[in-house]
Amino acid sequence: MKLSRVLLLLTVLMAALAITACGGAAPEQAAPAKEAAPQEAAAEAEAPAQKTYEDLVVGYAQIGAESEWRTANTASIKEEAEKLGVELKFSDAQQKQENQIKAIRSFIAQQVDVIGVSPVVETGWETVFQEAKDAGIPVILVDRRAAVPEDLYVTYLGSDFVEEGRKAGNVMVDLLEGGGNVVELVGTVGSAPANDRAKGFREVIEGKDGIQIIASQSGDFTRAKGKEVMEAFLKTHGQDIDALYAHNDDMAIGAIQAIEEYGLKPGEDIKIVSVDAVRGAFEAMIAGKLNCTVECNPLLGPQFYELALKVVNGEEVAKWVPSEESVYFPEEAAALLPERKY
Repeated sequence: MKLSRVLLLLTVLMAALAITACGGAAPEQAAPAKEAAPQEAAAEAEAPAQKTYEDLVVGYAQIGAESEWRTANTASIKEEAEKLGVELKFSDAQQKQENQIKAIRSFIAQQVDVIGVSPVVETGWETVFQEAKDAGIPVILVDRRAAVPEDLYVTYLGSDFVEEGRKAGNVMVDLLEGGGNVVELVGTVGSAPANDRAKGFREVIEGKDGIQIIASQSGDFTRAKGKEVMEAFLKTHGQDIDALYAHNDDMAIGAIQAIEEYGLKPGEDIKIVSVDAVRGAFEAMIAGKLNCTVECNPLLGPQFYELALKVVNGEEVAKWVPSEESVYFPEEAAALLPERKY
C-alpha cells in the first residue's frame, strides 16, 4: 500500500511538472508574434504614400500655337490642371525643338513628378529623354510620337495618324470616282502627323486608276502658309487640280481663300479633304467649301492627367492610349457645329 501511494504521489508530481512546463512555453512561442508588430509598422511606414492630383507637379512642353487645334489642345491641358488642382509648369516652344529640349531640362532641374511633351518633330529626343529617365522622371508623349526606344517614355496618348490618312484617302477615292489630280498640303516637315498622314493617304490611293498626287509641299500646319502654298499650286497647275488633301483644317482654310481668289469654287471645282475637325472646318462645310474633315481630338487634358497620376503612383499603363475620333461631312455639319467648342 505504501509503495502504491508513493507511486501515485510521483505520478501526480510528474503531471504537475508537465503542465508547468507547457504553461511556461506559451510566452516563449508568443514572443515572436509580439516582435513582428513593430516590423510590420516599419514596413508600412517605408511604403510611399499614393499621390493625389493636388500633390502632382507636371512639366508640359507644348509645341506652340500654330493652329486652332493646338490652341484647343493647350486650353484643355491648362483648364484640366486648374480643375484638378495639379501644379502645372507650362512651356510654349514656338514651333522650335531647341526650345522644347530646353524646357524639358528645366523641368528635370525643378524635379517635377512627370513630363508631358508634344514633340515638334520625331527625331532628336534620345539624349534629353535619357536625362529625364536618369533623373527618375517619367515622360508621356502627347498627340505626337518620337522616334526613340520605348524605354525612354512610359506611354503615348494620341491619335493614329496613319489611320487618319487612310480615312482621308478613302473619302478622296469616293469624291474622285472617275479619277483626278490631287495636290497635298503637308504638315510640319519631319513631324509624326505629317509623316503618317501622308503614308496612310498613299496606302489607299496608290493603285487607284486615274488618281495621282501632282504636287506636295509643306504648309507647316498654318493657315497663312497653307494659303501661300496653294497659291503656288494654282499658279503652276491651275485648272488641272481636281482635289486638295490638307494635313490639317487650318491649311485647308487658308487654301480655300487662295482658291476663291483664283476664281474657282472650293468644294466644287476643287474637292477638299482635311484633318482635325475644328470649328472652322464645320463652318466651311456648312458654306459648301469643304467636303470632309477627319477628326483628330485635341481635348486630351483629362486623359493626360489620369495617365500622369497612374504613372507617378506606379500603376501599369498601356504603351499607347488612342483617342476616339470620327469622320464628318457637310450634311451633318450644321447640327454638330454647336458642339464644336474649338
